[in-house]
Amino acid sequence: MTEDHRLSKVEILIQQKKFQEAEKILSDLLTGDSNNIHYLTLLAEVYLQQDKFENANIIIENAFGLSPDSAYLFFIKSRIAIEQEKLNEAEKNINQAIELDAYNADYFAVLANIKLARKQFEESLEIANRALEIDAENLMALNMRSTALNKLNRSEESFETIEGALREDPNNAYTHTNYGWGLLEKGDHKKALEHFKEALTNDPTFYYAQSGMLEAIKATNPIYRLFLKYSFFMSNLTAKYQWAVIIGFYFGFKVLRSIARNNEALQPYLTPLIIALAIFAFSTWLIGPISNLFLRFNKYGQLLLDENEKTSSTLVAMSLGTCIVGLLLYFVLSEEKMLTIAAFGFAMMLPLGSMFSRSKNKNGLLIYTIALALVGLIAIGLTFTTGEMFNLMTGVFLFGFVAYQWVANYLAIKQDNL
Repeated sequence: MTEDHRLSKVEILIQQKKFQEAEKILSDLLTGDSNNIHYLTLLAEVYLQQDKFENANIIIENAFGLSPDSAYLFFIKSRIAIEQEKLNEAEKNINQAIELDAYNADYFAVLANIKLARKQFEESLEIANRALEIDAENLMALNMRSTALNKLNRSEESFETIEGALREDPNNAYTHTNYGWGLLEKGDHKKALEHFKEALTNDPTFYYAQSGMLEAIKATNPIYRLFLKYSFFMSNLTAKYQWAVIIGFYFGFKVLRSIARNNEALQPYLTPLIIALAIFAFSTWLIGPISNLFLRFNKYGQLLLDENEKTSSTLVAMSLGTCIVGLLLYFVLSEEKMLTIAAFGFAMMLPLGSMFSRSKNKNGLLIYTIALALVGLIAIGLTFTTGEMFNLMTGVFLFGFVAYQWVANYLAIKQDNL
C-alpha cells in the first residue's frame, strides 16, 4: 500500500472512530519518517480522540521541536488543554495560533468555545462572528454562535443559526446535541429529545448527547423541569454571582426564621414560606439521584445512567428507607432514640446524592461522605449505649452535615468556573 493510500486510510479510520487501527498505521509511517509533521499531528489527533492527553502532548512537543512556528500545532495543543480543563493554557495557545494565522476559522471557533466556557458570552459571540466572516459554513463557529446567542436570551437568532448549521451537515451529532441543549434550556424538552435521539443515531457513544438525552427524559417530570430551569440559571452565572445567590438564600432564610420567631402574628404567613424554601434547598441536592432512581425502571433511561449515578440513586433510596424505618420504630416503640436513626437516614440523603459530583478533587466528596456516615453511625451507637440523644458525636455529625453543603457548593462552583 502506498504512502498516500495509507494516509487516506488513516483519515477514514479517524472518521469511523477506529483509532487503534489508525494509530498502528501512523506508528508504522513514523518508523520510516519520524520527523514528518503531518504524521505527528495526525497521531496527536488520534491520541486526543482517545482521551490520551499526555501522549498527545508528548507528540505535539516533539513536533514543536521540528516546527516551532506552526499555528496548527498550537491549535491542537489548545484543544488538548480544553479537554484537560486548563482554560488559561488553552486560551494562550489558541491566541498564539491566531497570531500566526489570522485567517483560519477553526482557530477563532475554538477561542469562542473557550470564551463560552468562561461565561463571557458577548465575547464568544463576537469571536464566533469573526470566524464566520472567514468561513460562513464553519460548523463549530455556527454552534458557538448559536450557544452564545441562547445564553444571551436571543433564542430566535440562536435557533436560526443552529438550523443553518444543520442544513450544512444534517447528520452532525454535535450540532444536533447542541440544538437539543439549547431547546432544553428554553423549556422545550420534547423537541430537545428528538435532537438528542438524532445525535445518538449518528454517534451512539457521544457522551454529551447521552447526558442531554438523560436530562430530557427527566424533564418529562414537571418538578424536574423547574429544577432544570434553576440549574441553567445558576450555571450561566459567574462564580461571584453564584455565591451571591447561595449566600443571599442562606441569610434570607435565617432572617425569615428570626422574624417568624419574634412575631407571632406573622408566623402563619412566614412558616409556610420557610418550609417551602427549606424543601426547595434540600430538593436541589436530591432531585437528581431520585430522578435517576425512577429512570432505572425506564428501558431507555437505565441505559444512559453510569455506574456512579446508579450507585448514588440506590444509596439515596436506602437512606430514605432508613429514615422511614426509624420513624416507624419511633411510633411503634415510643422510643425517642429511634429518631436518631430517622434523622441519620434523612440527613445522609444529601451527601449520598451528590458525592459523585464532578470536581477536580475527584474523590473529595466521596471520602467526606464516608467519614460523615461513620461519624453518624458512632453517634447513633452512643445514643443507644448511653441514652443521650445529643452526644459529642451528634454535634460533630451536625457540624459536618452543614459544612458538607458549603464544601460541595465550593467544589461545584469551582468546577463550573474553570
